[in-house]
Amino acid sequence: MFSTHAADSKIRRIMATASVSALLAFSAVGGAHAQAPVPTLALPDFTSVVAKTEGSVVNIRTTEAVPVRAQGMGPNSNDPYDMFRWFFGPDFQMPGAPGPRHRGTPPPSSPNQKEHTVPRGVGSGFFISSDGYILTNNHVVADSNGIFVTLTNGKEYKAKVIGTDPRTDVALIKIDIKGMTPIPIGDSNEIKKGQWVLAIGSPFGLDSTVTAGIISAINRDTGDYLPFIQTDVAVNPGNSGGPLINLAGQVIGINSQIISQSGGFMGISLAIPIDEVMRVVDQLKASGKVTRGRIGVQIGQVSDDVAKAIGLPKAEGAMVSNVESGAPAAAAGVKAGDVITKFNGKSIAHWTDLPRIVGATKPDSRVPMEVWRKGKSITLQVKVAELKATPVKKAAETTAPKATPTDALGLKVTEVSAAEHAKGKFSGGVQVTEVGEPAATAGINVGDVILTVNAVDVTGPDQFAKLVSQLSTSKAAALLVLRGDQTQWVTITPGK
Repeated sequence: MFSTHAADSKIRRIMATASVSALLAFSAVGGAHAQAPVPTLALPDFTSVVAKTEGSVVNIRTTEAVPVRAQGMGPNSNDPYDMFRWFFGPDFQMPGAPGPRHRGTPPPSSPNQKEHTVPRGVGSGFFISSDGYILTNNHVVADSNGIFVTLTNGKEYKAKVIGTDPRTDVALIKIDIKGMTPIPIGDSNEIKKGQWVLAIGSPFGLDSTVTAGIISAINRDTGDYLPFIQTDVAVNPGNSGGPLINLAGQVIGINSQIISQSGGFMGISLAIPIDEVMRVVDQLKASGKVTRGRIGVQIGQVSDDVAKAIGLPKAEGAMVSNVESGAPAAAAGVKAGDVITKFNGKSIAHWTDLPRIVGATKPDSRVPMEVWRKGKSITLQVKVAELKATPVKKAAETTAPKATPTDALGLKVTEVSAAEHAKGKFSGGVQVTEVGEPAATAGINVGDVILTVNAVDVTGPDQFAKLVSQLSTSKAAALLVLRGDQTQWVTITPGK
């Protein structure tokens, strides 16, 4: 009996000891795993950046003069609409009141008219020198008759405009002050997607407001020929002209636009790269305006289909749709249908790069320009002229004489008249008189002039018919089409 009980007790002690040992071993392993360091990404501390840069950012308010009636208008007027317009300007509209007057439209004529100064808007800016030079947006100060700058210490100064550049939406203004701390200028060519940035400005007049976010995209094209920096930093009306700052406390852009359906911030803000801005600052200081180069071409995008059809290795460059008569490009030998791939040693990755690169070239400079023409790259020398406003020509009207039979492209064509050749200053080609499929789907219209099929110049209807008959029905052909004074490549796959 003793031996059996003792044996049972011994077995229970051994099992309990084993269980405890196993539990301790498991706990040790689990504890080691639980205590293993977990990689974390710490959020940046913006306080030091704000401390270094906030004092360099200013609030800008502007005023404008509006015409008002000399009699029967003002705070003492019996007309409530006049009273409100006296304070808020002629654009103010009461519910049920007569239709609004557009900005700049004078009130009903009166023998005696005066001007009244009213608030126009608010914006932001920042010092770029210790002696009072301030950068902001052109649209902040445009059409104003008074510009007032308020510092973070509450002191207000009247500013004068040194120069503006509407094309880049940049304005340089100055106040009479010394000893200011400018924000260091960064390099917007070094920025990266996902990089932390912050904005300081006066959204809705709330001065010295700081917001933060990341760079969402670089070289964002909005059709304005500017490579905007896209961010998700909260920017609202009043932030315009303020700095976009990196974590090194350097300005890398000027906050300029938002993309919004409500008029307020919706997650997409656009800033002008500081490199683009500083290119114009010296000229604004020297002359108050910016001088840009031009070569006299109208351009468009190169699609993948067109690039393949004309043998261009990549769908890059700027396709020339029209060459202005007598312009530098015409003198250099540029032709409609050419694709400009490089200008003054700089590659044209996107067609909107060309106006920016040409504009930054000093007028009267003679520079190399590479173009893709008929399956090969050639280099031309072009003398850059100064950019000036040029009148827009109206599209030419066309007629359609006797035409050829419908071809595999669905086209009927005829010879181009001497008058059309003289008016458009070109030779050869055929004029479209009827359009069927597949040409209609491709966008060919009656009256268009076809100048080239793939890499072969069109000389007349018979030769054009022969070229079309030799086209493959499994491959798109590229036609260089002149419409009015605009030229573009159109791709069409012949019908079977």
